[in-house]
Amino acid sequence: MAAPTGTAVTAQMRRARAAVSALFFLNAVLYANLVPRLPEVKEKLDLTNAALGTGIAAMPAGALLAGLLAPALINRLSSARVASFGLVGLALAVCAVPLSGSWWVFAAAMLVAGAFDALVDVAQNAHGFRVQRLYRRSIVNAFHGLWSVGAVAGGLLGSAAAGMHVPLGVHLAVSTVVFSVTAVVAYRFLLPGPEDAERVAGRSAEVGAGPADAHGPDGGDRPDGGHGAPVADSASHGPRRTATRTAVLLAALGLLAACEAFVQDAGSSWGALYLREEVGASAAAGGLAFVALQVAMVFGRFTGDRVINRYGQRRVVRTGGVLIALGMALALAVPSLPTTLAGFALAGLGVATLVPAVMHTADELPGLAPGVGLTVVGWLLRVGFLVSPTIIGLLADAISLRAALVSVALAGLVVLALGRVLETGAPQHAVLPHDASSADAAARTRTDG
Repeated sequence: MAAPTGTAVTAQMRRARAAVSALFFLNAVLYANLVPRLPEVKEKLDLTNAALGTGIAAMPAGALLAGLLAPALINRLSSARVASFGLVGLALAVCAVPLSGSWWVFAAAMLVAGAFDALVDVAQNAHGFRVQRLYRRSIVNAFHGLWSVGAVAGGLLGSAAAGMHVPLGVHLAVSTVVFSVTAVVAYRFLLPGPEDAERVAGRSAEVGAGPADAHGPDGGDRPDGGHGAPVADSASHGPRRTATRTAVLLAALGLLAACEAFVQDAGSSWGALYLREEVGASAAAGGLAFVALQVAMVFGRFTGDRVINRYGQRRVVRTGGVLIALGMALALAVPSLPTTLAGFALAGLGVATLVPAVMHTADELPGLAPGVGLTVVGWLLRVGFLVSPTIIGLLADAISLRAALVSVALAGLVVLALGRVLETGAPQHAVLPHDASSADAAARTRTDG
């Protein structure tokens, strides 16, 4: 899909896009590469199931603790450095797992891995949005699609290494070297300059756009996908009202992110159990709900940019909320294998573009330093993944699993209702000259903006 008229796609932009794609892929493949070999770690350390689970839980704990440091590190070091060299740190932490001689060392390695994973997550998204501003259209959903592909590739790589009886230490050492070198090479092609360079150029061109400009006469999305409400709207309020509005929007965006956690957890934690206990499916079919949801998510992410560029991210996400609600309603109201798989697939398709849209809107909120909005919604997304299994589990014990999963359908309705806080159209930020064919020309455009 060609960039909008007036935006020259330079070689620098293409290289930066490819480099960010590599970062997302590596971020997923690094830990997924270890997952199939965790049983060997359990056997080597002679751990109980509870001890293994507690050690693994140190990873999200490390992510929650370190994730809030991301904005400070990005502002000091740049999102390019934090993402690329953070991946090297993540690779080394994962590589330390087979060296663990006790549960404490294993848990510490997982804690450090979670910390680096959280930092990389914020930084790679921040840099992805920098590249997206240059393109002036949505491209970030494809990055998240590549993350999903990386997770599958890592799982397959780890399974293949285990099947060929490659020693765990050798397997992870080779992976660490290869993936770390790839991350460092990718760093060379990321965008230079300050984090808000492209934002400044775009916002100076849109400074006159107000809420009325961002919507049609009926208040709906403008046909050209325009937005810019955060800039103009913030100018019409005092600092205190702007800060309050930003805080309220961040809370709403965090709740939207948590809704994705509920939907994804429904497939990963409860889909197989629902098929076995409520639908009566065989053990072989038990994992198909998760597969249906994930495949639909990958498809939705790789096609999401094109759809958002045509219809606007607010409209696409709110339509996704309807798909989530209808999909789960179908799976729960008609408990058969075909309808359940169709329902989980609809839910996966509906949630595919949610987090990228939430992150984009958070990254554009006025009055926040680069990376702060992304950090907050990313942190709340991880909280959602922590509390979702507990909430659904408690409801399932108190009522039934079928009734508990109604909460996932309700999450779809929340997305439909709160989706209105998202920016309306496809991203259109940085303004580049027609002859911007070099990095110097792009740099001059950002400076003059």
